[in-house]
Amino acid sequence: MNFQNNKKLLIAASLVGLLLISYFFFFRIDLTTDKRYSVSNKTKKLMENIQDPLEVVVYLDGDLNPGFQRLKKSTAELLDELGVYSGKSISVRFENPSAADNQEQREKRYRELQARGLEPTAVYERDKEGKSIQKVLFPWIEISYRKNKVPICLLKNIRGNSGEENLNISIENLEFELTDGIRRLVNTQVSKIAFMEGHGELTEAETYDICKSLSRYFQIDRGVLGMDASILNQYKVIVIAKPNLPFTENEKYIIDQYIMNGGRVLWVMDAVRIAKENLSKTGMSPAIELDLNLNDQLFRYGVRINPILLQDIQCASMPMNIAAVGAPPKFEPTPWFFSPLLLASDQHPVTRNVTEVRAEFSSGIDIVGDNKMAKPSLLLATSNNSHIVATPTTIDLRHLPKASDGAYFNMGYIPVAVAVEGVFESNFANRILPTVLKNAQPFRKMSLPTRQIFIADGDIIRNETNGIASDSTTSPLGYDRYMRQQFGNKDFILNSVLYLADNEGWMQLRNRTLKLRLLNKRVSSDEKMIWQLSNTLLPILLLLLSGFIYQMMRKRKYTKIDK
Repeated sequence: MNFQNNKKLLIAASLVGLLLISYFFFFRIDLTTDKRYSVSNKTKKLMENIQDPLEVVVYLDGDLNPGFQRLKKSTAELLDELGVYSGKSISVRFENPSAADNQEQREKRYRELQARGLEPTAVYERDKEGKSIQKVLFPWIEISYRKNKVPICLLKNIRGNSGEENLNISIENLEFELTDGIRRLVNTQVSKIAFMEGHGELTEAETYDICKSLSRYFQIDRGVLGMDASILNQYKVIVIAKPNLPFTENEKYIIDQYIMNGGRVLWVMDAVRIAKENLSKTGMSPAIELDLNLNDQLFRYGVRINPILLQDIQCASMPMNIAAVGAPPKFEPTPWFFSPLLLASDQHPVTRNVTEVRAEFSSGIDIVGDNKMAKPSLLLATSNNSHIVATPTTIDLRHLPKASDGAYFNMGYIPVAVAVEGVFESNFANRILPTVLKNAQPFRKMSLPTRQIFIADGDIIRNETNGIASDSTTSPLGYDRYMRQQFGNKDFILNSVLYLADNEGWMQLRNRTLKLRLLNKRVSSDEKMIWQLSNTLLPILLLLLSGFIYQMMRKRKYTKIDK
């Protein structure tokens, strides 16, 4: 009896000790293999530094299918996890935008949310009778902090993925999306980025949509380099968007030394000059190499943009007049092989979970040199049915290849965009340096650790414009008005700039992977009754069996004691 009493006292003392430890030392344990209930140390530190309460409204509520229920549950769990580490309270409210007394009030509520930038998502489901039902959902949350408010879309819609896959991707991105919104709210210091001008780069109207998205994070300036060698020092990232005039040696030196001192550059450039006006009017255009006087500099940084044009079976469509001469015009969508839909790598945070990127007159990129201190990563590439057109040549819309010509489209996965990270050698090493520049810093031959992204197609960053001057309108970046589809151009460019400007590793949160565990629909339907019975009756039977065995063991034990 003393042994049993001592054992009970030991257990009680252990429990008291655990309670005392848990009171003074906070800890949480995630036993899942993919750590789906854990947040990064950066997120914990961010939440600890919150100085005022956060208010969160989740509009994903109401009658939801199992997939969106899972997204709602994951959102609630993550918000609860953030609240644990937050220095201030987080109040969360779930709201169903479709909850209204009548259709008029419901439509009014929809319009109010859309006016704030919260676009609805139509979900089609089937009832028990097989009828298709459309539901309008708003998979958004709004986070408020110090009278400022940020909307965050919870749903990622990758073209070609199933609904379950897109919902799983949405759950994978939850931590990045929520912390991204919180960082935008609490950040008091705004970094600067700059778009280069002076070489025929894209205009403000042609980069309006991406600048609108980037303005949520950065102050955006535009300007020419001039003769001041320190003009770029204040900028975290510079963007060179589709220049068509050569750079001078002084300008190349300013950019080079900006990189040597840790600056980051997004190069978005064409390598071939196309007369698009002639192409639209006559159906023909010459295609010749575009010399920007940058080949030597890019080669020193480890890349070469080849003066070629890429064609791909996986491409956008364009309207083509197929009517006979003299007959009324008759337009039909025709594959535009010079506008490939580029595949995004799922191994890099810039392009992970980004849908195809629409390009036009793309060129190819080669990794060159033997710089062991810089690591290249593939971002965008063509499909496995591609063709290379050498230049100079003439583009003739009357003589386009056929998609069925396998001998013509016999190449694949040609790189169009790459990221290079590490230490770079100066393009002006062992050369005479410019002497007419003002405010020049001591020359650096090797760079500080930095990053660059090279894209061999200037149109990837360009949004379409219609009209002139004040009557002009712009289309969303990546939107194809003929196909009526939104491609991943905006996400790709936005992620590229955020990655270049990221010194703390926030973009690595986009690499989070959660294993998708889906039920076999055929088995779950055919064996529905078996699984229902096993899940309801089996636990009861096990409980009764355990009780019977316990009573038998107890009876046998005390029968021996009595004897």
